[in-house]
Amino acid sequence: MSNTKQLSLFVDVVQQGSFVKAAALHNMDNSLLSKQIKKLETELGVQLLNRSTRSFSLTPAGEEIFDKALQLLDTLGDIQIIADSYQLEPKGTLRIVAPIFFGQQYLQPVVSQFMKQYPQVKISMVLEDRRSDIIADHYDLAFRIGKLNASNLIAKKLANTHFALVASKSFVEQHGMPETPEQLLALPAVVYSNGERVLDHIKLGATPHGEPNQSYRMHGNYKVSDVRALMGAVCDGLGYSMIDLFNLEASTETLGLVPLLTNYQISTMDTGIYAVYPHRKQTVLVKEFIGAVQQYIGTPPFWLEHLPNYQQLYK
Repeated sequence: MSNTKQLSLFVDVVQQGSFVKAAALHNMDNSLLSKQIKKLETELGVQLLNRSTRSFSLTPAGEEIFDKALQLLDTLGDIQIIADSYQLEPKGTLRIVAPIFFGQQYLQPVVSQFMKQYPQVKISMVLEDRRSDIIADHYDLAFRIGKLNASNLIAKKLANTHFALVASKSFVEQHGMPETPEQLLALPAVVYSNGERVLDHIKLGATPHGEPNQSYRMHGNYKVSDVRALMGAVCDGLGYSMIDLFNLEASTETLGLVPLLTNYQISTMDTGIYAVYPHRKQTVLVKEFIGAVQQYIGTPPFWLEHLPNYQQLYK
């Protein structure tokens, strides 16, 4: 194994904070990874890590070499990006991370077509609803939904957020059609809840057609961490929910859903759907895949058609 590869493994161990996590990142045995780090220390003639049974710390030499290794790997990465930018068509491996529902519903069809169109491309796609560290986990591209935090990552907005309040026809028949936010909030809700991320607040106008500056909290009798399960519960009449229209797999009519409080504005809360990547200079592979996703979902996105006349609602 080359010194460059060993340095890369060393950097991953430090960034992941664990030999086990770093080994999993490379799909290699933990003992093999440990041997490679020891070989690197032998070849360099210095100890990089102080090891204990359950943890490690960087030696002074390890701290300096870690910083230089980061610079070296960044430079090598930039060289590869420059080389990739001169390719005529995508090839190589693309590592993607995305939210579960978005990946299943909107990215998988693109992946299937993309790999048929470009047979030299390999794709590794991880679907999870937590926000991964793109750089530390070595992803080339991430898809994120919501509000972006300040970072050095580059983001391209694919679509705006299009919120709606929906409930099943059977739910409305049982509870009546709410006409004010207060009437709505008195009803049971289905709330998306995943770890620290709990989407139980709605920002609406205090009066019909007013500015959306009033925050209301939904009372969730049912909290769930999966979008498909949430939509299933709403369709089954367990409660109303606030959704983004991309959550709809079919039209509201097909799903037996009705929109609620359509004469009240809903704040987008500065959220959107983004493609995020670590380098300003995109590779051909990243650029073409983002373009393929944008073409598939459309501009504006096709899911707006799932709620008829949406552009005239919530104003």
